[in-house]
Amino acid sequence: MSSKVPIVAIVGRANVGKSSLFNAVIGRREAITSTEAGTTRDSLTAKASWAGKDFWLVDTAGLKTPQDDFELSIQDQISEAANSADVILVTVEADIPITDEDRRVATMALKSRRPVILLINKADKIRRVDFDEWRRLGVKDIFATSATQKAGLDELLDHISKILPRARIGESSDVIKVSLLGRPNVGKSSLFNSLAKKQQAIVADRAGTTRDVNRATIRYEGQEIQLLDTAGIRRSGKIERGVEQFSVLRALAAIEESDICLLLMDAGELNVQLDQKIAGIIKEAGRGLILVVAKWDSAEKDAFTHDQVSPQIAANFDFVPWAPLIFTSAITGQNVTKIYDLVLDIYQQRQLRIKTTELNRWLQQALTDHPPAGLKGRAPKLNYMVQDENEFPNFKVFGAHTKFLHWSYKRYMERKFREVWPLTGTPLKFWFIEKH
Repeated sequence: MSSKVPIVAIVGRANVGKSSLFNAVIGRREAITSTEAGTTRDSLTAKASWAGKDFWLVDTAGLKTPQDDFELSIQDQISEAANSADVILVTVEADIPITDEDRRVATMALKSRRPVILLINKADKIRRVDFDEWRRLGVKDIFATSATQKAGLDELLDHISKILPRARIGESSDVIKVSLLGRPNVGKSSLFNSLAKKQQAIVADRAGTTRDVNRATIRYEGQEIQLLDTAGIRRSGKIERGVEQFSVLRALAAIEESDICLLLMDAGELNVQLDQKIAGIIKEAGRGLILVVAKWDSAEKDAFTHDQVSPQIAANFDFVPWAPLIFTSAITGQNVTKIYDLVLDIYQQRQLRIKTTELNRWLQQALTDHPPAGLKGRAPKLNYMVQDENEFPNFKVFGAHTKFLHWSYKRYMERKFREVWPLTGTPLKFWFIEKH
């Protein structure tokens, strides 16, 4: 079974109904397995499944820039989609004749050499779709759809599922998956090669393109570890809102596939906001995290020492205080083996299962030491908690008026929790559930 989960991207000019289609597809009874909420992912990416095949569905509507330079924004969309997607859905409006923009989108999609499907959306607005007219765009596979009427979607999904490889999101296995993430040129490939060499790689699958992830499987202290080297996440000059979505998407699939992520930063270029955004995505996804300062051999040692740099990084990443920090050099081999030790340690922490009685003893103590204050005259009550069996490290806390719980109290609970169970290198989540 393929471990790379395929990506299906919806592209097209503004107002053709891309977001409506996206929502209609993920709203199908069978289609959605879960949506990912998070700063860079809202209404952009969803895990979907059809006919037993999982895939990422991506809505590119979020890529439109406010002061839209149309030509460039569309080119960015398509070229990024082409690099990332396995199937491209070019979307047009049934009630508007072919426009120059539609032609440009279709031409660039076809140039990508990926499978392209043309969706004639809003088909409910006209009596009959003239397929011959739309064939002039050069796309062979054409479907008439209506996001509002949910028409044509089953046929479309059946067709997509025939093209896609069989893959599963979040499959469990005995192999620890570790992805290397970061901006371009921070030394991911050098560290990847150094890690693979340090422990003779037993399997190496070097794809060498930006859209595919390079992989190597090694054995360390009897444990198989698969390394995933991803394309650099970059900020685009044209897309000013946050991280450039498509390059994030490339890494996003790797993050979801991983158990632990190595976030690489350039020793000569620390305190970059984009690094913090990537760490936020990893935390949101609930994956293990190690902060890696790469190219440490090239840093000016007069200006930089561990003792000077560590507090600076800790301040920039204060939202992931549990993530260990390591300084490495792929050239000298400094601390490369230590990364493997950290990976095994974090993986072990993530296997921890805590008895419900112990959890509730801890909860009562935390409440006694510092009872939660209320909002709007409502005092939250937290009654008991259990560990989520499926998603680690998540804990369900049952109570009343939990929506009035202040964010600072949730932070207090996490801090208190880690005093007993440190869970180094891994985020944890408390889900607060109303129990009437």
